[in-house]
Amino acid sequence: MTSVTAAPLNPDEQRYRDWILREVETTGAVVIDVPPDEEGAGYTFSVGAWRRFGVAEAVVLGLPEGMGNILINLYLDRAKAGERFLPGHIYENFFEGVPITVERVAKGHYMEYFGSAFVLYRKGDFPALQLIVPTPQGHWPWSPDAPPGFQDWQHVLTESGLPESWLPGHNGP
Repeated sequence: MTSVTAAPLNPDEQRYRDWILREVETTGAVVIDVPPDEEGAGYTFSVGAWRRFGVAEAVVLGLPEGMGNILINLYLDRAKAGERFLPGHIYENFFEGVPITVERVAKGHYMEYFGSAFVLYRKGDFPALQLIVPTPQGHWPWSPDAPPGFQDWQHVLTESGLPESWLPGHNGP
C-alpha cells in the first residue's frame, strides 16, 4: 500500500477535521455529496466508518440526486449492525427490486473520490468499497447490454475499470 506523506493541516483543514471527528463520534460517519460537473457524474462517499466501526469507507457514483446519500446511509446502517460486504456478492433490500454489488476501490482513485477523508486518515490508510447499482432493467455498467454511456457515468474504480475481485457472469454479477 502506498502511503501519502501528510503535510501539517492549515487552520481551515484543522477545523474541518475537528468537525468530521465530532460528527463521527456523534453519528458514526460523515456522508459527503459531490455534485456532477462538466468532467463527470456526481458521487457520494463516507468518511469515518473505518475509524468508528472498522468497516470500509464507501463511495457510489452516478446516481440521481439524493440517491447516493440514501444508499451510503443504508450501507452504514447495515454495516453498523454487523453486516459485512464482499466484492462480487449481490445485496438486496437497498432499493426496491434493484440489487447492488461492491468492488474494492483501487488506491489510485482515493484522492479523487475520497479527498476529504485525507484530513481524517492522513496517510490514506483506510479500506474503501464502491457500491455499484445496475439499471432498473438489471444491466451492470460492464454489461454488453448496458445503455450507451452507462459505464462512463458509473465507472468501476479499479485499476482496470472493470470488476477485478470476481469474473462478471461467472462468479459474480
